[in-house]
Amino acid sequence: MHATARIRATSSSNATILPVLAGDGPFDLRRNRSYGAEARVCITGAMSAPLGGDRLRIEATAEQGAHLHITTAAATIALRGATPEHATYDVQLTVAEQASLHWLPQPLISTARSNLRQSCTIDLAPTARLVLREEQVLGRAGEPPGRLSTRLTVRHDGRPLLDQQTRYGPDAPGWNGPAILAGHRAAGQILVVDPAFGSQPPAVRLLGDDPAQGQAVLTPLAGPALLVTALAPDSLRLRRLLEAAYPTA
Repeated sequence: MHATARIRATSSSNATILPVLAGDGPFDLRRNRSYGAEARVCITGAMSAPLGGDRLRIEATAEQGAHLHITTAAATIALRGATPEHATYDVQLTVAEQASLHWLPQPLISTARSNLRQSCTIDLAPTARLVLREEQVLGRAGEPPGRLSTRLTVRHDGRPLLDQQTRYGPDAPGWNGPAILAGHRAAGQILVVDPAFGSQPPAVRLLGDDPAQGQAVLTPLAGPALLVTALAPDSLRLRRLLEAAYPTA
């Protein structure tokens, strides 16, 4: 299956409108009630996806002065398909001058024998704001994960701000060792880009007293941004750590 969802937000009379809200395939896009000047969209799954061989893509743009909040109604579950070929799930986010975008999907769950390559590419104008949350859960209860590769690429004012890639599951050397997950099954991060951090960068913080129950660290980036990275035994404790470091609700 090949499917693309498109969202475009524009500013109009101190409000944000959505002239483009087009879903396809598994993507059912629902316009939620606005919050102040912020337009809100919830992505609902219309069918099981991604499956092996699927090619899925989401494109979202917040134009100048617009404020856009996007979430999903439920977790995204990567499943084994009829073909052993990998699935792809690509997200392209663009945020213009004086605009903001909150990208806050529910977790991605990598199930046994699935094979997913996920990417998120973000282009930010100098005065744009971004709040992004990513969470990966490796396997459902009592099962090993599938193959999962994720890449996050962020450009701010045309220059690289963050570019990272992770691989989990079979064929990924050391993914469960002490240098990466250390036996945990949930990993996540929050990225916040705000021009205010250029003059007042946040201080480094470590959250979580017991490594066995999960820990998170907040660090400033070399730009107007902060990054929260967390590991935990399960998705519930992962979300609690992330929200304690930087609330996104």
